[in-house]
Amino acid sequence: MALKSTIFKAELQLADLDRSHFGEYSLTLARHPSETDQRMMIRLLAFALFASESLAFGRGLSAEDEADLADTDLTGCIERWIDVGLPDERNIRRACGRARHVVVLAYGGRQAEIWWQQAADKLAGQKNLTVLALPPEESLALAGLAERNMRLQCTIQDGTIWLGSDRQQVELAPQILQAPAAK
Repeated sequence: MALKSTIFKAELQLADLDRSHFGEYSLTLARHPSETDQRMMIRLLAFALFASESLAFGRGLSAEDEADLADTDLTGCIERWIDVGLPDERNIRRACGRARHVVVLAYGGRQAEIWWQQAADKLAGQKNLTVLALPPEESLALAGLAERNMRLQCTIQDGTIWLGSDRQQVELAPQILQAPAAK
């Protein structure tokens, strides 16, 4: 018998001063049996970084050809494709052809560094790609916020993220490994 996903609920209060985006979101996250709290919370962080009314979580680890989060417009075109972890560079290039903006939120410490060393040259030509990396101590601290029912507050200012609950606060500063040229 197949194991079922575990459902987590999150009430997220967001104040993104960098984008002048403020909102309250009631989120449902399905954690695949093979997914860690760390990865699930990084998906939630990705939501906070790019929150919009049309941003939605994908089907998860079982859907390899689908984004972890996707923001689609009213015509069904993908505005933003977001992957968490260390995706294959061919899948990233394919996503860059399908979406207006692609974001990879990498984590994993030394593994992430090696992944980026191998993928950087192959992805350098992707003009719509942003690659962010979370330091290992930050992603592990983020996992400490995971609860079945979460009430979280998130403030984003000057690239720094403060995410927390009543019992714990985490400060995050993702490193930008690659970003589209400013227009």
